[in-house]
Amino acid sequence: MRDLEILMNPNKLVQHLKKPASEFTKYDIIKFIDDSRIEMLNFRYVAEDGKLKMLNFVITSKDYLESILSTGERVDGSSLFSYIEAGKSDLYVIPRFSSAYVNPFAERPTLDLFCSFYTKEGTPLEIAPEHILRKAVRTFKAKTGMEFKAMGELEYYVISPKNNLYPEIDQKGYHSSPPFASFEHLRTEAMLLIAQCGGKIKYGHAEVGNFSTDTHTYEQHEIEFIPVEPQDAVEQLVLAKWILRMLGKKYGAIISFAPKITVGKAGSGLHVHFQVDKDGINLMANENGVSDLARKVIAGMLDKAQSLTAFGNTIPTSYLRLVPHQEAPTMVCWGDSNRSALVRVPLGWIARTQMIKDANPQERGDVPYIPGKQTAELRVPDGSADLYHLMSGMILAAMDGILREDALAIAEKLYVKVNIFKKDNESVLNQLVALPASCAKSADFLERDRNFYEQDNVFPKATIDGFIRKLKSYDDADLSERLYGNHEAISELVQKHLHCM
Repeated sequence: MRDLEILMNPNKLVQHLKKPASEFTKYDIIKFIDDSRIEMLNFRYVAEDGKLKMLNFVITSKDYLESILSTGERVDGSSLFSYIEAGKSDLYVIPRFSSAYVNPFAERPTLDLFCSFYTKEGTPLEIAPEHILRKAVRTFKAKTGMEFKAMGELEYYVISPKNNLYPEIDQKGYHSSPPFASFEHLRTEAMLLIAQCGGKIKYGHAEVGNFSTDTHTYEQHEIEFIPVEPQDAVEQLVLAKWILRMLGKKYGAIISFAPKITVGKAGSGLHVHFQVDKDGINLMANENGVSDLARKVIAGMLDKAQSLTAFGNTIPTSYLRLVPHQEAPTMVCWGDSNRSALVRVPLGWIARTQMIKDANPQERGDVPYIPGKQTAELRVPDGSADLYHLMSGMILAAMDGILREDALAIAEKLYVKVNIFKKDNESVLNQLVALPASCAKSADFLERDRNFYEQDNVFPKATIDGFIRKLKSYDDADLSERLYGNHEAISELVQKHLHCM
């Protein structure tokens, strides 16, 4: 089985070294570089602004290569983090060997590695996003004895000059195929490259959103991943965004993960699915359906949902997406297969069905039952999400749900079976609390909950202060009212935040 897993893995290092990425050592990296005639090395990392950075090296000798891989390199921390003083700014970036991949866009053979930040004392940088996530993962495991896994649904628009050969039907793009979906080739190329760089992809498809202006076509797509360890879940999304934008440049199209492109059209979310495992077993469901543990985790997410928007919905246009009747949540509740709920439990494979045999009467033998595929889905975040901090906050919220005594009561109270926006269900809607409607309000909720995030020293005080300061700087408390009916002002705002994160 191990040999087959390695053979089928598209990562070139895994295939060449004949071992999973989690087992890569420094000398594995050196061997691959030597065998594959790699000429350059890139260090990649995400700092305060949430965007992928790069530091380039030309490989001139094995001694120099070993020095880079053994000791990392210095960077100016004050240019990467606003709350590091210029006089104390030097940081180390240290490569993580398991993250290595061949850069698919470099003109010369190049290997990239994700890095972690360290101080001059050789200790992890407390405010580094990836270190905050590592602390959240460790705290969750220590207090629950379980493991948190997650994956994202990455939605995006491809914006290109108008082509009238096969015009799309407005807002009817879900699972369209060529020639009516013009950019399937970009999506499938991206999927292959993401997989080669180590991403674990579930599938890709055209999404609902599509429309045209006099000059341009807007076509929405989605790439969905499979649940993995939290750091891997974040970094495969970071890589996917970079790869999609690079392909957009290649094909002369703009790729945007912005939460809202225009009024009245589908926005782009970044839904995050999550599950909790113990001893390799997914505990989210049993033979009776959603497990009590899953309900507790969901209750934790709901309890902190308002402040989680500070990490998952970080720009003013985030809150133009969170409106009724757009398959985006506005109220704190959960439900089964309910796309207007804040947390949705999607259709799973709990029942032992014979669907494959019914569709394929020629199939012989027993149909294997594959358990453990059930997840729950946080539907609030969007493409502006600060992924490391969002994932860290979600893990702490899940932990709180597992540990608190009233979690099942919260889950029962906030469970909805109906469409809360139908007039007949107004009494249900009136019992729910709302999500924030602006960055300013999101900042208020983060201030309210800051002690929760700062406990166990997971989130540094400076990090929470930074998010509050940034969110309040938009001064958008009454933005929706100011923008109502003003399409020119809305368009200007969208353009300003078109390339979020």
